Amino acid sequence: MWLKLALGRFNTMENIKHFFKSFLFWELLKGLGVTGKYLFARKITIQYPEEKTPMSPRFRGLHALRRYANGEERCIACKLCEAVCPALAITIDSEEREDGTRRTTRYDIDLFKCIYCGFCEEACPVDSIVETHIFEYHFEEHGQQVMTKEKLLEIGDKYEAEIAANKQADAAYR
Repeated sequence: MWLKLALGRFNTMENIKHFFKSFLFWELLKGLGVTGKYLFARKITIQYPEEKTPMSPRFRGLHALRRYANGEERCIACKLCEAVCPALAITIDSEEREDGTRRTTRYDIDLFKCIYCGFCEEACPVDSIVETHIFEYHFEEHGQQVMTKEKLLEIGDKYEAEIAANKQADAAYR
C-alpha cells in the first residue's frame, strides 16, 4: 500500500509540473531564449546580389564547348559523354568530313535533365565539354533549356581564359 501511495504521489507531482510548464508557456520561453541568444551574435546572412559566397574550384555549373587555339572545335564526336551521362541529357549527331575526321553536327544538352555530375567532362578525351563556374542563368521561354552546339561554343569562346585557368589549376589533381 505504501508503494501505491508513493507512486500516486509521484504521478501527482508530474501532473503539477506539467500544469505549471503549460501554464507558464515553458516551451515558448525556451524558444525565446534561443532567439535571444542569437539576437546579438555575428550575422552570417549574405546580401546576395552585392556579395558573393566563396565558390569551390571544382564547382560545376553551365556547360561549354571549347575550341583549339586555331579556332577548330575540339569535339571529335566520340560520343563518350553521351554514353556516360546518367540522366540521358546529351544528344549528339555526327558526320564524317571530307578530310576523314568526325565532327558533331548536333550537340544538345537538356539542362532540365542534367544533374551536373561532371561525368561528361571526365569522359571527354580532348577536354571539349567542360562545366564552367557560371551558375546565374535562367530561361524565360519553353525550349531555352536545351543548349545547342552554337550556344555551347559561344559560352566556351566567351569564357575560354577562365576555363583554361581553372583547368591549369586543377591539373595537378587529375
